Amino acid sequence: MTRIASESLVERLADWGVDTVFGLPGDGINGIMEGLRRHRDRIRFVLVRHEEAAAFMATGYAKSTGRLGVCLATSGPGGIHLLNGLYDAKLDHVPVLAITGMQETSVLGTAYQQEVQLDRLFADVAEYNQVIANPVQLPGLVDQAVRTALARRGVAHLTLPNDIQVADADADPWQHVAPARPPHTAPVFLPAPGIPREEDLARAAEVLNAARRPAVLVGAGALGARAEVTELAERLGAPVVKTLPGKAVIPDDSPYTTGGIGLLGTRPSEDLIDETDVLFMVGTNFPYSAHLPEPGRARVVQLEADPVRAGARIATEVPMVGDAREGLRALLPRLRRAEDRSHLEKYQRASQKWRSDMAAMANPDRDPIAPQYLVSVVDRLADDDAILTCDSGTIATWAARHWTIRGERGFYLSGTLASMAPGLPYAIAIQHAHPDRQVIAFIGDGGFAMLMAEFLTAAQLRLPVKVIINNNNSLGQILWEQMVLGYPEHGVRFHEPASDFSTWAQACRGHGAKVARAADVEGAVRAALAHDGPALVDVDVDPDEPPMPAKVSYDQAKSFARAFAHGQPRRAAIATTLFKDRIQRMGD
Repeated sequence: MTRIASESLVERLADWGVDTVFGLPGDGINGIMEGLRRHRDRIRFVLVRHEEAAAFMATGYAKSTGRLGVCLATSGPGGIHLLNGLYDAKLDHVPVLAITGMQETSVLGTAYQQEVQLDRLFADVAEYNQVIANPVQLPGLVDQAVRTALARRGVAHLTLPNDIQVADADADPWQHVAPARPPHTAPVFLPAPGIPREEDLARAAEVLNAARRPAVLVGAGALGARAEVTELAERLGAPVVKTLPGKAVIPDDSPYTTGGIGLLGTRPSEDLIDETDVLFMVGTNFPYSAHLPEPGRARVVQLEADPVRAGARIATEVPMVGDAREGLRALLPRLRRAEDRSHLEKYQRASQKWRSDMAAMANPDRDPIAPQYLVSVVDRLADDDAILTCDSGTIATWAARHWTIRGERGFYLSGTLASMAPGLPYAIAIQHAHPDRQVIAFIGDGGFAMLMAEFLTAAQLRLPVKVIINNNNSLGQILWEQMVLGYPEHGVRFHEPASDFSTWAQACRGHGAKVARAADVEGAVRAALAHDGPALVDVDVDPDEPPMPAKVSYDQAKSFARAFAHGQPRRAAIATTLFKDRIQRMGD
């Protein structure tokens, strides 16, 4: 049997350690599918229902393993569908390789069916982007694509015309005036960014040792540096603020953390950023500059893996380039232990008060069900090494504040792109990569509906993912954003009656439960977590529960009032929800 070029592609991926490809077949990749079939003992093909889900799965796989995620789509519309998930990988800096098909070379440029120049379409999303025009380019360009994705922590794209896919792997029909074969070598380990320069470490230590009110801001780049971040906080007496993608850097019950930052963050974190005189950013290029110190008010040190991002977000006195863990290990011996602990102790008290307030919001006696109570039940019942995936929207607020990192727990969401719908595809890919861990997708009804077909994928793959749907029958985040702008809500609530996704789960031969009373939440969640297979719990929560920021500005309050004055629907219900728990706590 002739060895075809697609086999060269698949073999080279396997040489790089790729064990899974997420995708959806089509006539533009039949040759690649045959290559996968011939080497199914080395690489598993995971069949999905939508190419967007394939890209999200590749991204979730890469986020949770640190390895290359790979997705596959056919020519034209199939490749187009990949883009949203690929932008998630690009903006959150994880390595993903996208492979797409293309029409036969003899008809390119003739407006053939499904002819889309995917290399041009992917030009913005991809760090490496190449059309394969000759079988002998493989495996050399596979090496280039994989190395680029891993080294630059981004997206690489290879697209193969149909006739190239099935050509003899060693065919080279052309005469050449230059070397015919691109150089390639055996796959090698790509080192991490490593240790910052000595002079940068010395300057950073000088600034940090002079701090009187230090703060540390950690992100996803520090996920492998928990011990070092903890020692840093102890040494400096510095509270640690966590970005949402970096939520699992240190536990939420750590005496050093004030929790999150930004609209989904905590009041102590906001106060800390306002007060700090030295901010140390580790493994993050936090994009929301409105929540960072005002220019000139604090000295800034940053430890960042990418030289382009080091010092790019805020005026930075010491931008260091290096790996978070290795960089902190090199820096720690240069730091003096701060004897004055009053700054840290102040924020420890503030954080205890904040956590108490958040616990009060998770009230089991409320009707309709408080979303805070739902996620608090999931948090309490889940394993200490459970992984939670999350969608974007109000769902992220509840997860940020009520899913607590303890033990080896993980947390993943679409950080910078903030796309709807990745929660379920993430969960499927992460469960595939971590079969011995509990994986829970905490999703809104809007996000789940977008890619709900993938629950059938989970069922057919016998992956025991658990899906908890926070069903407010609306696009909740947009609803509240409209009001904060002073506009009455419009076009954001779905028609009654609210959906019942539990029947879909049952139709997929998974476990499904619908919950409308707070008294039934714990039993339903417990049963789902115990089920030996995929399970879904659809919970009707209060549709008028606002995801309040840690601090409400005067302008925000004024805009909110303006939306009420201009005819905001359900004003009475919103006002009741907004104030009843807060009034009760004041009375207590």
